[in-house]
Formats: sequence, C-alpha cells, structure tokens
Amino acid sequence: MTEPSAPRRRAPGMSTEQRREMILQTALPLVAECGSAVTTAQIARAAGIGEATIFRVFTDKDELIQACIARALDPSQLLSHLETISLEQPLADRLVEAAEALQGHLGRMGAVLGALASTGRPLHRTPPSGAPGREASQAATKAAVADLFEPERDRLRIPAAVAADVFLGLIFARGRSPLAPDVTAAELVDLFLHGALA
Repeated sequence: MTEPSAPRRRAPGMSTEQRREMILQTALPLVAECGSAVTTAQIARAAGIGEATIFRVFTDKDELIQACIARALDPSQLLSHLETISLEQPLADRLVEAAEALQGHLGRMGAVLGALASTGRPLHRTPPSGAPGREASQAATKAAVADLFEPERDRLRIPAAVAADVFLGLIFARGRSPLAPDVTAAELVDLFLHGALA
C-alpha cells in the first residue's frame, strides 16, 4: 500500500517586475533565434509558465519584442562589467577583459536585431522606450573604457579618451572583418598596444 503523497506546494509568487524579468530573460534567446516568428506559446513553454501569464505583464507580443530590443540595446550590463575590471591587473589584461565584454554585448545585440530584420520586422533608428539613446550609450562606454587607461596615463602617448576611442574603433571594426574569427581578443589588444611590427 502506497502512502498518500503530500499536497503539492505552490512556488512562491513573483512580483509583476520579477515575472516580467523572468519572461524577458527567457524570450531574448528565442527572439535571437527565431526573430519575430517566435510565438508567445514557445516563450511560455521555455519559461515553464502558462501563455496567459505573459499577457499579465505584456499587453501583446509586440510589447514583449520591443522590451527584447530595449534589453539588447541596453548597455547597463556591459557598463557594469567594465566598471568591475580590476585596475590592479596589467593594462593588457584589462583590455582583453574589456574586449571580450564588448564583443559579447555586440554579439547579443546583433543576434536579436539581425533575427528580427531577417524575419521582416522593420527596425527603427529611434531606441525603444526604456533604452538609452545611442549617443548616451556610446559616451558612457567610451568613459568606462577610458577609465581602464587611467593608471597608465603618464605612459600614454595620447590622452586616455583618445586611446579609448581608437580601441573601441578596433573592436567595432573587428565585427565587420572577414578575419574576425581568426583574431582573438588577446591578439587584438597586443596589436593595439604594440603595433603590427615584431
């Protein structure tokens, strides 16, 4: 004879903001994979929730996709990472860590926007509600990277802000280069710091 099972306990309730964040984190990789063809049923299954739960925090699929675009463009995670890079490390190590964080951010942004564009969703140049403007994002990123050069400011041939600009230019250009997969972040930093000559 089997013992009666204990009654199932419900998971603790989430606030609206927590539920919204959980759905958004689940939706982002699906939007990056499927673009606008993703369904709310797919997102609900991946999140382990009922589809109706999505519509308790998002009015419709379009609002959810707009939130995914805003999250993909949002540099706050990147900026947090850049600010936690230890200035005690050698400059090359700091820049390698920064390059990897920047490439990760650009990759996530490109995956989401590229998938949406390839599935016919028109992309507007104006950032969605909640996303910082492009110029503000670029200025904050440049300032965070310039801070990584500050301990070496007496050894720099150019101001830290200019070094940050050139470094960011290399990172952004790397994504458009056919050789990009063959050049590691460490090799790119070495080229930046020491030039092309042996």
